[in-house]
Amino acid sequence: MIKFVNNIKTAMLLGLLFGVVLAAGFAIGGQQGLIVAFMLGLAMNFVAFFFSDKIAIAAMRGREVDDRGEYAELVHMVNSLADNAGLPRPRVYVCPHQAPNAFATGRSPRSAAVAVTQGAFELLTYEELKGVMAHELAHVKNRDTLTSTIAATIAGAINFLSYMFMFGGRNRDVHPGIQIAMLILAPIAAGLIQMSISRSREYVADADGAAIAGSPQGLISALQKLENYSKRIPLQTAPTQNHLFIIKPLSGEGVANLFSTHPPTAKRIEKLRQA
Repeated sequence: MIKFVNNIKTAMLLGLLFGVVLAAGFAIGGQQGLIVAFMLGLAMNFVAFFFSDKIAIAAMRGREVDDRGEYAELVHMVNSLADNAGLPRPRVYVCPHQAPNAFATGRSPRSAAVAVTQGAFELLTYEELKGVMAHELAHVKNRDTLTSTIAATIAGAINFLSYMFMFGGRNRDVHPGIQIAMLILAPIAAGLIQMSISRSREYVADADGAAIAGSPQGLISALQKLENYSKRIPLQTAPTQNHLFIIKPLSGEGVANLFSTHPPTAKRIEKLRQA
């Protein structure tokens, strides 16, 4: 039921995000603005669809590992979890960062990859790492990486339209006050919608990951450790990649949390314990 509700919520939010794009394009450049936004979105989505996995892994300096070396146990674990989930076995990467974290990427289960930082590999026990990898495979199974990439792409198009507005592209048929409001509010709305999509997906991936692993205990313990250690050793990465990771370093509280790609870790743990 939770999965169904979150999938409906994601579809609605993606539709709302696309509506913001259309409104921003018209307010800023009229019909021409809509055309520019559409063409830009197509180009960005093409790159995101076919190359997002390579871009993400390259940005994290990930190194593919196999079942014959230091990370053989990790690869065997991921393969076993993928079999449990009914997924093709993904590529496995280790990233040379001491900040403990993990992520999944790829446009479909057949092109998926999962990655873990060196810090997480060294910090987590076998059962904790199993919970984390199961969480990432849940993202793969639910095609969350593609959904969040599309949302990020549309949000980027909105920001580009705002940039055009600053350099003189305006629709004279729209009141200047509305144009200014769109200039200020459209990027904020896009960010909020994008973050809401990512947060809803984390809850589903937690629940599905616990089912794939066979128990929520490993993931619960891992989330507690990752939350604590990520504050001591923050992961240095671009803000546009924050939605990828299982834990967002130094996530905000209160109003700042509106812009966080992740729900509070305490709430995630609470939901896992209630499952």
